[in-house]
Amino acid sequence: MWRSGWKTRGVLRRLSGRSASLGAWRWASTTACERALLRYRVGEKIHGFTVSQVTSVPELSLTAVKLSHDSTGAQHLHLAREDRNNLFSVQFRTAPADSRGAPHVLEHTVLCGSQRYPCRDPFFKMLNRSLSTFMNAFTASDYTLYPFSTQNPKDFQNLLSVYLDAAFFPCLRELDFCQEGWRLEHEDPSDPQTPLVFKGVVFNEMKGAFTDHERIFSQHVQSRLLPDHTYSVVSGGDPLCIPDLTWEQLRQFHATHYHPSNARFFTYGNFPLEQHLKQIHEEALSKFQRIKPCTAVPAQKPWDKPREFQVTCAPDSLAAGSSEQATISVSFLLPDITDTFEAFTLNLLSSLLISGPNSPFYKALIESGLGTDFSPDVGYNGCTREAYFSVGLQGIAEKDIQTVRDLVDRTLDDIIEKGFEDDRIEALLHKIEIQMKHQSVSFGLALTSYIASCWNHDGDPVELLKLGSQVARFRKCLEENPKFLQEKVKQYFKNNQHKLTLSMKPDDKYSEKQMQLETEKLKQKVNSLSPEDKQQIYEKGLELQAQQSQPQDVSCLPALKVSDIEPRIPFTEVEVALAAGDTPVQYCTQPTNGVIYFRAFSSLNTLPEELRPYVPLFCNVLTKLGCGGLDYRELAQQVDLKTGGLAAAPHVLPDDSHLDTYEQGVLFSSFCLDRNLPDMMHLWSEIFNNPCFEEEEHFRVLVKMTAQELSNGVPDAGHLYASIRAGRTLAPAGDLQETFGGMDQVRLMKSIAEMTDIKPILRKLPRIKKHLLNCDNFRCSVNATPQQMSQVENSVDSFLRTLSRSKKERKPVPSHVVEPLEPCSEVS
Repeated sequence: MWRSGWKTRGVLRRLSGRSASLGAWRWASTTACERALLRYRVGEKIHGFTVSQVTSVPELSLTAVKLSHDSTGAQHLHLAREDRNNLFSVQFRTAPADSRGAPHVLEHTVLCGSQRYPCRDPFFKMLNRSLSTFMNAFTASDYTLYPFSTQNPKDFQNLLSVYLDAAFFPCLRELDFCQEGWRLEHEDPSDPQTPLVFKGVVFNEMKGAFTDHERIFSQHVQSRLLPDHTYSVVSGGDPLCIPDLTWEQLRQFHATHYHPSNARFFTYGNFPLEQHLKQIHEEALSKFQRIKPCTAVPAQKPWDKPREFQVTCAPDSLAAGSSEQATISVSFLLPDITDTFEAFTLNLLSSLLISGPNSPFYKALIESGLGTDFSPDVGYNGCTREAYFSVGLQGIAEKDIQTVRDLVDRTLDDIIEKGFEDDRIEALLHKIEIQMKHQSVSFGLALTSYIASCWNHDGDPVELLKLGSQVARFRKCLEENPKFLQEKVKQYFKNNQHKLTLSMKPDDKYSEKQMQLETEKLKQKVNSLSPEDKQQIYEKGLELQAQQSQPQDVSCLPALKVSDIEPRIPFTEVEVALAAGDTPVQYCTQPTNGVIYFRAFSSLNTLPEELRPYVPLFCNVLTKLGCGGLDYRELAQQVDLKTGGLAAAPHVLPDDSHLDTYEQGVLFSSFCLDRNLPDMMHLWSEIFNNPCFEEEEHFRVLVKMTAQELSNGVPDAGHLYASIRAGRTLAPAGDLQETFGGMDQVRLMKSIAEMTDIKPILRKLPRIKKHLLNCDNFRCSVNATPQQMSQVENSVDSFLRTLSRSKKERKPVPSHVVEPLEPCSEVS
């Protein structure tokens, strides 16, 4: 899987997963963390490794143990934490020198069999032999990452064996290269009279990637802003360059880059470190000697004056406004990401600049009405050696490009003069505090992704995890210099000559031109072939076809036995009680580390059919339009100051045992620090009872942003949309899922965004509220510590008593059942 400019906006989301996911508690770490702190000593030798650092990171409830392998120099970071979902990853610095896609093709090809496990696609074959909670591989701009996670110790050893062998001892067969990378093959491999065409998994994947205008724009930003070395090329491979990659070049790339001396190992969780090190050493590292990898990425030379470029893309038929599809962004080169505090500061500064309706660029750009959403890759990007910041607009008319540039410059001047409000800075620091306590179920995966780029360039990954000390230092800088952030804006934006202005406009003939270039490339390749070459291509096509259809012997792969699996799964006790008279509330005591999680579900069974397509839009704007005495800016500020986020989303719950039965509703979710529970529940009460549906201009802004986001997501999730569309005919629940989250919803939002008069849509929202935001057919759940539960019960009860309810006696909500048709009588 190729990830160009792979980033998650802001420090916080990288560690948190979904911002308001209620299933995201993890056990507060004590045993594994303390055990590691007491057990390991600097200088200690363990299975060929030497401990170089042991550091407690209390804000994340873990102990970090850094080691290096004595004979190869391989680096290892172990994060000991009382989390049963243990994770392993191995990472290689794979900075390409051209756009032939060697890192990406190699990522695919190593997964086609190895010395100990020669069967094709061992990763996929392990799915039914393992209890893994995650298995994948990623190619970023300058590194490749192979992670997996599992809760079973024996499964961890099995998967580790497969991963080590795949990474260090792959077969790298020529036919596998042809299948995964590229090949010339007849359209019909069994008929040599059909034309020769390009085929290959990576070749076709990248053709698809380059139909996505967001990816095209992001790739151009990176390559134009960092033109001196590896970031000027496409790590995933340019479809026009991939056919220049040879099998021998791929094998050489593996030999020089997939070596322990160029590797960074990462383990996380509560399994013993010693077993991991023993297995890694014996099965892989002991078979290598140290080399000096020449894979470092040199620094980008700073410019002495700004630069401008214009590029093109294909028109987007799903975007609103066919005449307003231009994109403009202004980007600035920032310092090296290995300067962890400067990176932390600039990441926070980026959030202050662009996040939410109170940010200056949201006010200046989004609310200008010139475009539909921020430009792709907006904000701080720390995935390259030197970070960069981008801001701009998409969905604009070409005539407004200069206007947007002027707005960016003017906004920066205003910030330098006026600075930021204290409440906005406090809201951001509160967000860090709550995210340090709230961690997702895939916390290990979030951590390995978070540290990957910095560690890849020899930065200190442990320092990166010390968010508490970075926050303290940040506060001290603000206290000592109230204009600390304004000076950063002046230094890195106003006075920065390494500034790129990139604009992109649609070209009706873009796709035609790309196809023409591919055709010319194909013609060039075919014309260079001798008759013997063509015969060999035909024979290889038949050989590959035969190999692909041949049954695989998977007996070589490790598998779990019944005896390896715990006979009982952990039991979670829950208590269900009635609150505010008759509303069921599920209480679950968990070690949530001072965070309280609230969820509620409201049925849609009484909602008129014609309003159902508008439920996703209702959910999207409900917490963003203001409520009670708060306008939308004040509400956003309170949400950031008092909660970890408020979310609402349509929810369809199919009955797995009865295909014709399902439950439909809206799921509300949020979490907060225990001290802020009354404030969070008060916000929900105001949203339910007094939502503001009169903000027509802001509603229009939200509609445009939603439509743009849906349109942008189609190229990357076409398979998901196809799956939803196919499922609509299989069960009644599938039809509703298409309405809520399929292409029907994309087209509906496009049509709404193009309306000149949006009032008719706005008038539908109070009608939906009438059926949804009340105590009828409503239930809640709460996760908190035992000490917090008494306060929780009182707050939830008070919230429920504020909600409206019908005078009818509450009845259990029946699931939606589709009555079967009567069988037709036979016709004689």
